[in-house]
Amino acid sequence: MVFADLFFLYFFLPVCLICYFITRSTAIRNAVLVVFSLIFYAWGEPVWVSILIVSSLVDYINGRVIEKHPEGWQAKAALAWSLVFNLGVLFGFKYTAFFVENLNNWFGLGIPVPNIVLPIGISFYTFQTISYTVDCYWGKVKPQKNFGRFLLYVSMFPQLVAGPIVRYSVIGEEINERKTTAKDISDGFSRIILGLGKKVIIANNLSTIVTALFGSASNGYENIKTLSVAGTWLGAILVGLWYYFDFSGYSDIAIGLGRIFGFHFDENFKYPFICKTISEFWQRWHISLSSFFRDYVLYLPIFGKRRKYGGLFLVWFCTGLWHGASWNFVFWGLYYGMFIFFEMLIGKKRMKKMPVPLAHIYTKLVIFIGFGIFYFENLGSLGTFFKALVGANGNKLTDTVTQHLFMNNIWLFAAAVLFTMPVIPKIKEKALSAKGTAYFMQSAGILCNAAILVLSSVLLVNTTNNPFLYFRF
Repeated sequence: MVFADLFFLYFFLPVCLICYFITRSTAIRNAVLVVFSLIFYAWGEPVWVSILIVSSLVDYINGRVIEKHPEGWQAKAALAWSLVFNLGVLFGFKYTAFFVENLNNWFGLGIPVPNIVLPIGISFYTFQTISYTVDCYWGKVKPQKNFGRFLLYVSMFPQLVAGPIVRYSVIGEEINERKTTAKDISDGFSRIILGLGKKVIIANNLSTIVTALFGSASNGYENIKTLSVAGTWLGAILVGLWYYFDFSGYSDIAIGLGRIFGFHFDENFKYPFICKTISEFWQRWHISLSSFFRDYVLYLPIFGKRRKYGGLFLVWFCTGLWHGASWNFVFWGLYYGMFIFFEMLIGKKRMKKMPVPLAHIYTKLVIFIGFGIFYFENLGSLGTFFKALVGANGNKLTDTVTQHLFMNNIWLFAAAVLFTMPVIPKIKEKALSAKGTAYFMQSAGILCNAAILVLSSVLLVNTTNNPFLYFRF
């Protein structure tokens, strides 16, 4: 099941809310959320819900062992088992075929490549349970004693299948006891509608244009071979905007749903395209993932010692590989690691002295070329993409297809660029600071939300291009 779906919006969610709010008991509300979360997950993949439950049980037990023997060998064994089990499950489902394919290519072997279906959300919930066990071992959180509450933490449907990666330290107390105010419900629904608009109105339309320019994986990205320089750059920019509105839209919906149920998830995106350095970009983009690798991988001892730059490239290798079992994702991760390495060598003070226009040109070039690397999973097509960026494929500077696509969708592009910047928060801030505007702003907000919800619902009626991008990770 996905959020941007009429069944979810007008049946599943209302029924869930009714069942949730007919009682004031936190225990019963937790049970309602667990039941609806398991239904939500099992709707598309009933078999793999068992992996989710087993994973939750394993780390629930690990947490209890650590609590009982905090200084003993048992705690170390529980931590080790958590890492082996979770990473083993993730590797088995996500990387086995990739590993076998590369063994065959490198050594001329003929090992059959298994066709393993990747359970939705496994990359997210395995990292959540790992972070819980590690934090228990480090003494940052108290282990949860009730398995039902822990299962709620892992399975909660707002963040289950595509994040953000919610740490137990953020919502642990709210699982035990929480309240939902009228403001929580109002802000939560507003955030859901905002995310829905990002996804349905902007991201879905951008994805159609990207496919028209670059082609898709199913056709081998054939379009890139004949695309002009201008078309290639336009496509790379639109890939970045598409991914941003798709994933940040999902995160907005997840955060809004959590707020309605009394949970306060951390922000996952903070207007990343306004960054002036690549390091800043990753402090604003997919924050829950980048902070996970920073806190749990960056300072791992490499060859017996903590190595500053070795840890950096290990983090970015893992970041790339986490996104998919394909070499382009590994290259994408190391590509960003390289630029962050250079920025570390230059130093924060010198980077801040860079003229603002030059800083924006530098970061946007790096970011949008990076999205091209991310998009083309076929390495042959990726090589063609790099040639097309500079016209080395012999194609024209521009072409009529690119021109027509640009002119026919110029208002969509303008809106997409505009909403990557904190325009709406600035308008709200200035309007609310003026006297006598509170009622007007409240009325305007209700009207905007209603318009976005109606338009999104209409677009969803006959849509065939709707799944969230990060489901496949």
